[in-house]
Amino acid sequence: MSSESESGDFHEMREPRVEKVVVHMGIGHGGRDLANAEDILGEITGQNPVRTKAKRTVGEFDIREGDPIGAKVTLRDEAAEEFLDTALPLAEMKKSQFDDTGNFSFGVEEHTEFPSQEYDPSIGIYGLDVTVNLVRPGYRVAKRDQASRSIPSNHRLDPEDATAFVESTFDVEVTE
Repeated sequence: MSSESESGDFHEMREPRVEKVVVHMGIGHGGRDLANAEDILGEITGQNPVRTKAKRTVGEFDIREGDPIGAKVTLRDEAAEEFLDTALPLAEMKKSQFDDTGNFSFGVEEHTEFPSQEYDPSIGIYGLDVTVNLVRPGYRVAKRDQASRSIPSNHRLDPEDATAFVESTFDVEVTE
């Protein structure tokens, strides 16, 4: 289902948009490495990161519930679009990276691939994960507290619509 109706006319309620982008770095432990990751995330995104904590204890990795193990930043609106303009060319996009509802994720292996970052031997190299949430106008109906309803299946984003949106909006090729 594209943003054109059955008659071939463009309809603004069918046009996908980026709701949010979550940029995440999982370090696995706190300390100086986590502080470095937070600094890098702040420089790349222009926002202050939030620490993520372990949900449960994992003895094999010496992680206890509640320990800080990563950092994330949530970007919305213009900041999200600007970040994707920078980050998407760094990743090779495949159709398998899109889920059933049109959301997608990709990874950047080295933070030094971003134009604003240079290699610093005292810091090292960090990778990061990016998750993009795509929606159509009207999705708030499912999220609101009062009189919430489910989104009809013909209005939901599917992977084909999402790939077409990403290819046209961000000038990125999505391969098989």
